Amino acid sequence: MFPVTAPHRPAPPLGPSRPTRPRITRFPQVGRRSTRPPHRVPTDRTLARDLALPLGAVGAALLVTALMLTGGTAHAPAALALFALLTVAVALRARPALVPVAALVSWMFYDGFVLHQRSELAFHAPDRTSLLVLLLAGVVGAGCAAAVRAVRRFRLPR
Repeated sequence: MFPVTAPHRPAPPLGPSRPTRPRITRFPQVGRRSTRPPHRVPTDRTLARDLALPLGAVGAALLVTALMLTGGTAHAPAALALFALLTVAVALRARPALVPVAALVSWMFYDGFVLHQRSELAFHAPDRTSLLVLLLAGVVGAGCAAAVRAVRRFRLPR
């Protein structure tokens, strides 16, 4: 009744409609130097730099807790020195753009829990002085970290 073969044209093959050309492999040229420097990953891209600010905030919260438990909040200058040391430590590891934020976080914990003890922030003379001290501590820490990085970069063989 019906023929076994179909009377129509076969379907086109799947894939590109135009003929493909073979790929030409480029081999490095011997004797010529590349003008581009080799790609190097910066050594300052570490997890410590990314986590310095959150760990600094946790450190400030733990420092406030320890000061409140030991009664150290009565000695505001000593507590400010501890917060300045914490800010320097955070600034040594943090990215330079985040150093003012780290100093501000330290100041907020110091001002809210050590000076005013009810988590209230104010901007009177002692508050401004402590903010200035913590900002200067952050700048000192960031400057020391930049100097260390510059010395390491200068001493590396090229």
